[in-house]
Amino acid sequence: MNLYEIGDRIKKLRKEHKMTQAELATLAGVSRVTLSKIERGYFGSVSVKTLDVIVNALGCEIDLKTKNSFGLPVLGE
Repeated sequence: MNLYEIGDRIKKLRKEHKMTQAELATLAGVSRVTLSKIERGYFGSVSVKTLDVIVNALGCEIDLKTKNSFGLPVLGE
């Protein structure tokens, strides 16, 4: 998942849980304004910890995966 997709995914999960921005923000311990900005893709100086508590409040976790290199050789090959 790309950085710009995180906000859309958080919004989708929030709606699946039938939560308002205010409810999720309260549960995660962040401001509704901050959550709104994240959902719209404006991350500014949002920390990974803030993203983690929001995602955790939705019952999910942040996961890293290997990026598809489209068959291009990596350095050393």
